Amino acid sequence: MIEVVLTYAVAVFLLIGSGFAIVGVIGLLKFNDSMTRLHAPTKVGTVGIGSLLMASMLHSYTLGETSMHELLIMSFLFVTAPISAHFIAKVNIHRRACDTPPSPPRDDTWSTLNVPEADRALETIKAP
Repeated sequence: MIEVVLTYAVAVFLLIGSGFAIVGVIGLLKFNDSMTRLHAPTKVGTVGIGSLLMASMLHSYTLGETSMHELLIMSFLFVTAPISAHFIAKVNIHRRACDTPPSPPRDDTWSTLNVPEADRALETIKAP
């Protein structure tokens, strides 16, 4: 009975993984510039490959074998994919191959306990 459930789980993980891989490929082909192309394979591909590796692990467990290689591959993939995407994005920003985001406004109250003057006036109105 457990083999049937695991077989269905393997099929579900294979469908999820292949669906995410297809979406990643379509995004890679459809997007125009390198920064938007970067999003599709790194974000979607990580989940897709993770699902395919999970299916492989469950399949080997269904056959009565243990396989930990997939866990090593998944951990390596989940650690390196965001780092490589960050480096590729930084290279595009430094080469000025993409639009840089605008600078944030000067705000001394961000991430501090300082209260802006406009909010201080509201506090005196709220307090009885």
